[in-house]
Amino acid sequence: MATNRSSKASTKGLEDLFLDGLKDIYYAEKKILKALPKMIKGAESQEVSAAFEKHLRETEGQVDRLEQVFEMLEKPARGKTCPAIDGIIEEGSEILEEYKGAPAVDAGLVAAAQAVEHYEIARYGTLIAWAKELGMSDAVVLLKATLEEESGTDEALSALGQGGINERAMAEAA
Repeated sequence: MATNRSSKASTKGLEDLFLDGLKDIYYAEKKILKALPKMIKGAESQEVSAAFEKHLRETEGQVDRLEQVFEMLEKPARGKTCPAIDGIIEEGSEILEEYKGAPAVDAGLVAAAQAVEHYEIARYGTLIAWAKELGMSDAVVLLKATLEEESGTDEALSALGQGGINERAMAEAA
């Protein structure tokens, strides 16, 4: 038995998928902008706060780049609810609540931030591949710049954990 598909669904192509992906990551970046100040405030160590402050500034630039890509598509910069980032950010909020003032709060915040970074890295990688397919070389440049920042932030967070945040959480709890 053949399945019926609406004609609207069958006309959607890669450009539509690309636009949906842009809306998804735009929503995610806006949510991250709201979450980072709470993480900055909740961090115990100055080095973790400083890392989040740096990422806050980068995220503002990433939102600007996404808005430029929307302009290239002649579409309004609008987000599309992303349950994945909502869940990841909720986990970070739970860490803040459950470990506030505890030795492990910084280690937990770093882990939560890395989950965000890994999500973003996956999304931007996909958007870059689709932009290439669509011949959107200007968008590729903007998206690659953001991907490089996200990868750099992920590496910096790993270095924080390996640089003593995890050990301090263990030692201070003992």
